[in-house]
Amino acid sequence: MIDKETRRDRSMRGEEIMRQLDPNAGAVIDTWLHDLAPDLGRYIREFSFGDIYAREGISLRDREIAAIAALAAKSTATSQLKGHIKAGLHIGLTREEIVEVIMQTVIYSGVPATLNAFAAMRDVLAAEEAAHTTPTAAE
Repeated sequence: MIDKETRRDRSMRGEEIMRQLDPNAGAVIDTWLHDLAPDLGRYIREFSFGDIYAREGISLRDREIAAIAALAAKSTATSQLKGHIKAGLHIGLTREEIVEVIMQTVIYSGVPATLNAFAAMRDVLAAEEAAHTTPTAAE
């Protein structure tokens, strides 16, 4: 069993990394899971981000490239893929880099999975564009 101080450290480390990727990620996960599986949100924060993402060896940017590639190839985790595409953009990946990462997956996962990944990317880009568009007084 992990002592409470270690759990708190892992959680805080995970929360900080999640904030770097997407300032709202932690709140979105907690809200989405709170009535069904609140412990899963804690596990994601502590293990996925507090332990794995916090490891030394590769940059956060490279971890997002790996996450996008894995999720695109998997083709069954569209929601998570969208989150990681958004996070990749947030930490400085360009659209072109994400396109190339997804293109690479066609070799290993096939055309349907790659097309699904590009559909997810389109959704993210549209949402990002809408979020950054300020209506004018004439609208």
